[in-house]
This record gives sequence, structure tokens and C-alpha cells, in this order.
Amino acid sequence: MVYISSFSGLRTLNVITFKDPSMEVIVLASNRSLLLIFLVFVSLLSIKVTHVSAVNYTKTHRQVSSLRVERIRNHLNNINKPPVFTIQSPDGDVIDCVPKRKQPALDHPLLKHHKIQKAPRTMPKMVGKERGDDVKEAASVLEGAWQMWHVNGTRCPKGTVPIRRNTMDDVLRAKSLFDFGKKRRSIHLDQRTEKRDALGTSGHEHAIAYTETSSEIYGAKATINVWDPKIEQVNEFSLSQIWILSGSFVGPDLNSIEAGWQVSPELYGDNRPRLFTYWTSDSYQATGCYNLLCSGFIQTNNKIAIGAAISPLSTFSGNQFDITILIWKDPKKGNWWMGLGDKTLVGYWPAELFTHLADHATTVEWGGEVVNTRASGRHTTTQMGSGHFPDEGFGKASYFRNLEIVDSDNSLVPVQDVTILAENTECYDIKSSSSNEWGTYFYYGGPGFNPRCA
Repeated sequence: MVYISSFSGLRTLNVITFKDPSMEVIVLASNRSLLLIFLVFVSLLSIKVTHVSAVNYTKTHRQVSSLRVERIRNHLNNINKPPVFTIQSPDGDVIDCVPKRKQPALDHPLLKHHKIQKAPRTMPKMVGKERGDDVKEAASVLEGAWQMWHVNGTRCPKGTVPIRRNTMDDVLRAKSLFDFGKKRRSIHLDQRTEKRDALGTSGHEHAIAYTETSSEIYGAKATINVWDPKIEQVNEFSLSQIWILSGSFVGPDLNSIEAGWQVSPELYGDNRPRLFTYWTSDSYQATGCYNLLCSGFIQTNNKIAIGAAISPLSTFSGNQFDITILIWKDPKKGNWWMGLGDKTLVGYWPAELFTHLADHATTVEWGGEVVNTRASGRHTTTQMGSGHFPDEGFGKASYFRNLEIVDSDNSLVPVQDVTILAENTECYDIKSSSSNEWGTYFYYGGPGFNPRCA
């Protein structure tokens, strides 16, 4: 792979780094001719030229039996539905435009007779705030090139939904076909039922804020800035998300609806941050999956691809880019909808998928999660959020702002108070506060391994 950058000074030097598994060459070119010659040389070797540094996590797999290959192919045929149009994304993804009624969700046995809901009858009401310029501003951001496959301006036709195509390599990176697209069971942060020293023993570490109320919860909302945290091991991840929860934290029946952004080399084969969804109705045991990797979540939007890379990203001491995610239960049909901004609908989790969440949620969590495998005999260097601690503040640390919940009146209510939790504050931490502009908010994250985090 070739990485190109330039440094400004007395004169411009074009810095070209050629990386290959067997060699590394660095060339400093002070004139354009030498630069062009080198690029021709690279093109003859069929090497990609890219302006985005992305680690290739697709590794040489152990020998795979023909029976396993056949099973994987059958699975891919089930989830990669025949498209009417295909878009090649500059980051290497293939986006298939699949007829809405042919998407994987409707293969679920509980959804055989499900009629796709075009839209909820009403959006949650915004308490004390009129829908006006804010909605237009959010919509204009979402209509722009904020996912990598949007760059060339191509969109999926009406009546179709964009689905990221899955490959044999994607499945082979997973522990097994059963594990492909699933979260491994993690111990949820809940100090009310578990001792602190038991938290994180599954390898999952968190820095979260949560709220519980005496009244029923029907959704949640937050604005999250997007970063590209570094991941140490292919089977580790870093994510920032909203959890909508109901059921027992320690039993087999926890229901969870989740959405946010994540970097997961095992799932996607690179280190790009991507929009994702997740659901489970049995504590991450057998039901549910990421994105559209199993039947369940029904997509309705033809401009947003779940699992596609997000661009642009926040930069340290520079511009901040954030996304607003809203999840709420439609009072009429009972389906749990996902929205971006204040009015862009992505799709929904049908009520039929759940037990406890078929009624309402009892807890909402916001925050970050990483996997720490300790593969090198120490804490992982996988970063959470920006990779910086929360006390560094705006432009340096990751944030969630304007935390809200949806009440029984289908109204968005600002969260007045949250409880914050983190297993190991020397590795990843969280600090909450409030202001007129950001409502209840928090900074969170950290670098992982450091002199105080071993």
C-alpha cells in the first residue's frame, strides 16, 4: 500500500512510503517528475494508492475444509440478497441496492407475515424546543457525503435499501460461522447486582453513563462525536453507542437494542469507524446480530448503509464531527425505530423480536466499550473514543452530549442526572457535567495500556 503526504516548509517534499509484507521503502521527492515515475512504478505492481491510512486485517487463514467453505457460501447466499444495482465504495466496500421487500430481515420466522411499516405515525415531541432550523441543519448534514460510499454521488434507487456485501474473508475472520456478526457475551456494567471486581472479567471494558427512572422508558437520544481509535488485535473492537435495555442483567433474558459507531477489524477487515446497530433478546446468547448480518432489523432508508464507513472524522485539536442517534418505540405499532438527526429515519426493530422490550425499556446506557484480550500479557493498547482521557476536554476527548429519553407521552425529555461507571479509570474514564447548550453530557475514553494501566 502507498501512503502520500506532504510537509510545508522552505520547499515541498512529497513523502512516499511503500509498504509491503516483505519490504518497506521511503522516497523523498523534491520534484513532480520523480513523484510521477514512482507512482507509475507502483501502478505496474498493481498497488493501491490511497489517502486514507487503513490497516488491512485480512489475514492468511488456516486451511479450511470444503464442507466449511460450502456452509459459509450458503450463509452468504442467504444474507447477500440479489441486488438491482451495485455501488463500489472507494474504501473497498461493495454496496448492494436490494429491493426493500427482499432484505434479510424478513427471513426471520417471526416476521414471515410482517408488513413493512413505511414510517412511524409520529416522531417524539421535543419538550421546550421547536422543530425548525435545527431539523434543516441536521438534514443537510445527513444528505451530504458523510459515508464513504456517498463520495461519488451515487445512491440506491427508491424502493431499495443499501446493504454492505459480506465476503468469505469477513466470515473467516470470525471465530466460527455461529459467531459471525455476534457480540460475545459480556458482563454488563451494573453495580447494583455485581461486585466491582467482577466487572469486565469477560474482557469487555466500559465507560458509561446510565439512567433509570421510576417511570417507563420508550427511547433515548444523544449526539456523539466520531473518531478512529486504534485497535491492537484483530479480535478486539472499540465502540461508542446507546443501549436500550430491559430484562435481567444476570439472567438469560436481557433484551438490548443498540446503535452507534464502532471500529471492528474482525467484523469489517479494516480500522475505519462505521455506523452500526445491534439487538438481542436473550443476553447475547443466540438471538440478534450486528447490522443486517441476520434477519431482524428492517431498513427503510435508501441513502444510509448500516455498517458503512463514516467520513469525515473528528481530529485532535481540530474540527469535530458528530452524529445524532435517536431510538424510540412507535406508540401505534410498537416497533423500535432508529433515526439520525431529528427527522431522518433509518429503519426499525420489529416488536415481534422482543420479550421485555415488546413493552418498554427499564434502563438506558450511553458510552464506550472495548474488548481487552490481553494477547500480549498486558492490557491492550486498543483505544476508546479519541484515545484520550476525558479531562482533556473538547477537541481532544470524545463526548456524548444532549442526553435525552423518550417518556410515555412520546416526548423527548432532557436527562437531568446520570450515574457514571468505568471498570478501570486508569485505562478508560468518564466525567459528566451539564450546560445550557449541551444539556447533560460527558467526556469519556482513554488510551488503554499506559504506565498506570497494565
